[in-house]
Amino acid sequence: MLLLIVYLSFISLGLPDSLLGSAWPAMHGGFHASISAAGNIFMIISFGTILSSLNADRLIQRFGTAKLTAASTLLTSLSLFSFSVCREYWQLCLLALPYGLGAGAVDSAINNYAALHLEARHMSWLHCMWGVGASIGPYVMGYCLSRYLGWQMGYRAVGALQLLLALFLFFTLPVWKKEGRKEEEEVHTRILSKKEALKMKGVIPILICFFAYCALEQSTALWAASFLNVVKDVAVDRAAFYATLFYTGITIGRAFFGFIADRLGDTKLIYTGFLIIAVGLFLLIVMPQEVLVLAGLVIIGIGCAPIYPSIIHSTPVRFGKENSQSLVGIQMAFAYTGNTLMPKMFGMLSDHLGVSFYPCFLVMITALMVIMFIRAEKVAD
Repeated sequence: MLLLIVYLSFISLGLPDSLLGSAWPAMHGGFHASISAAGNIFMIISFGTILSSLNADRLIQRFGTAKLTAASTLLTSLSLFSFSVCREYWQLCLLALPYGLGAGAVDSAINNYAALHLEARHMSWLHCMWGVGASIGPYVMGYCLSRYLGWQMGYRAVGALQLLLALFLFFTLPVWKKEGRKEEEEVHTRILSKKEALKMKGVIPILICFFAYCALEQSTALWAASFLNVVKDVAVDRAAFYATLFYTGITIGRAFFGFIADRLGDTKLIYTGFLIIAVGLFLLIVMPQEVLVLAGLVIIGIGCAPIYPSIIHSTPVRFGKENSQSLVGIQMAFAYTGNTLMPKMFGMLSDHLGVSFYPCFLVMITALMVIMFIRAEKVAD
């Protein structure tokens, strides 16, 4: 039962993640805002997520994983409902903060719990469930828009799903107490100051590695359609559709790697991911044929699949169970920082170097990720 609750929590985490991007083309006209104005909302959501991630260890310590997850899911649900009644752009910006605060708290709490108490296969499948949730959100929005129900109804529908999940989490709080009591007694967590955490051996390289991974994932996803259209001369509508293949690769990869995760272990899974990403990048750079370029995007997604969950799952082993609570929150903050800053950086670079610089940019980020992970492994040895 507790495992089911955790899986549903990951689905709820993914539900709102892709909603703004899928709704904004229908939203921005009513707010007299440009297409690029969505970036400001995204930045505020990311700021809220980083803020709650950095303070997740204290929140978990005070309220516990179960209550924090339920309350944060409820906060996200209320934010989604509030988005649907906004009439001014500044209202969206204001409500983006609690939207992000709820998402960051859930992400840190559930990831830390899974890293401490679940096998590697479950960590991989849990993040696969995030992909399922991230796919459901845009599908619901697309359905509402195609039926002329409006983007407001899309937000309300996803908000209703989040609300149902939040209520389920509140009703099942006794299950956490019953099943988790022994585990909580075994792990005596302590709150590390940020200075203490950063001084620990191997922390800075693994944080930079995590930053680079999330920069790679978000940059690949955000700029794939532009690269396909401008450089590979793929039609706009097909390029937009093909860009989703990257996330398809991640979702399929996480489902597959879950079956072999316990056998390989976190470190081997991460190195396997690096090798697969290298193959995908090779196809993206060298092969002119459209089908091979598309295969490259899927392969990069498959390579990305085991890295994020494996880094999180290895945290208690790498830095100690008693420090996991603090370090997972810091890792989440670095992840969201990479998500936020690096795609924007590529956009600025592309203004001068062109979109054709896209594969080289991905290679540079991948190289940074690999170098930092190898350095973290050497420190651990």
